[in-house]
Amino acid sequence: MEINKLTGSLKGEIRVPGDKSISHRSIILGSISEGKTHINNFLMGEDCLNTIKCFRKLGVKIDINDSEVIVDGVGIKGLKKSIEPLYAGNSGTTMRLLTGLLSGQSFETIISGDESLSKRPMDRITKPLSLMGADISCSNGIYPPIIINQVNKLTGLKYKQKKASAQVKSSILLAGLYTDEDIEILQPEISRDHTERMMKYFGIDIRIEGKKIYMRGKREKLTGKKVFVPGDISSAAFYIVAASIIKDSHIVIKDVGINDTRTGIIDVMMNMGGSIKIHNKRTINEEDVGDIEIKYSNLKSIEIGGDIIPRIIDEIPIIALAANFAEGSTVIRDAEELKVKETNRIDAVCCELNKMGADIIPSDDGMIINGGKNLTGSSVSSRGDHRIAMMLAVAGYLAEGKTSIDNFESVNVSNPNFMKIFNSLCHI
Repeated sequence: MEINKLTGSLKGEIRVPGDKSISHRSIILGSISEGKTHINNFLMGEDCLNTIKCFRKLGVKIDINDSEVIVDGVGIKGLKKSIEPLYAGNSGTTMRLLTGLLSGQSFETIISGDESLSKRPMDRITKPLSLMGADISCSNGIYPPIIINQVNKLTGLKYKQKKASAQVKSSILLAGLYTDEDIEILQPEISRDHTERMMKYFGIDIRIEGKKIYMRGKREKLTGKKVFVPGDISSAAFYIVAASIIKDSHIVIKDVGINDTRTGIIDVMMNMGGSIKIHNKRTINEEDVGDIEIKYSNLKSIEIGGDIIPRIIDEIPIIALAANFAEGSTVIRDAEELKVKETNRIDAVCCELNKMGADIIPSDDGMIINGGKNLTGSSVSSRGDHRIAMMLAVAGYLAEGKTSIDNFESVNVSNPNFMKIFNSLCHI
């Protein structure tokens, strides 16, 4: 993909693809519900489509009609053994959440992934699941493929997470559907809570008290629902930052999920001096939704760390780009989780943006971005990571000359229409 500097500004109104996290979970819970679940604005990205393929192999009938997905649920005990291994592709969410769900089944399952996913550690879920009685093994004890053996039953669990992780707690909660005992999870910091919200919407007795999650035992059934998937704020983040740093820009992003556990990007940008407002707030299937208005602004440096990191972990690459155009030096810390994403995002952000003239210094758990640097077009690589690809595209619009991005098609994971949406805003 080749990108030239944008000579104008961004103007207009857009919608971004449906939230990836919510799309995954709507398929998972719809599949084990009784009756049909109708899902609108589902994200038709590669990761979520891999989740659909996995459940079809598990005996669930799932139809796709344009932007609507209809799941004909088989009930909590209705999944069938797949005749071949389940393939999660590049989706860590698919692999980790399905491992939890399938750890209490009466049949064996193997879950594999692509080359990148096969290098991502899975012991963070296999350890707590084993405490519940699951029989799980991995290559070298850590890496996929994951082999899940059948068990008679799982037990309840009181679990204190060492690191905040939505995938870990979701895996435990999904496994907890297959025990008659209670589940209690204590989070060190609150991470995204889409699983908890959707479980409640589908009829599960679950409650949140601060950092504690309680799910009551003896679950009998889930009931199929109508689900609207809000726009993904992680996808919206690229347009939010672009409008904030491209002069004279003024855009509105409609129907975006503004769940409190996901709006760290808005908090960070406003702390940096961004001009952002949220309009038309409402709640749809337990999720908060709104329209986000963004105007160009002069940004300043800040320090980012602590309990906000779980709320912005996927947005840090594009935040780093915003910091490059801010006054002063921005420090990002406590973000070592970036090392085990689709690629090592600390290394990717620093290396690729520095090729374009940025001054970013990596650290063990983050980076220091020395702002006020002009960028120059260069040959850069997404490293097969969709969020790095989209961040570099925005950088290319701001850089002098031409930017060439290798493996840009990785954007298909979360926003196949990224360029089409961006170009619709370009105003010369």
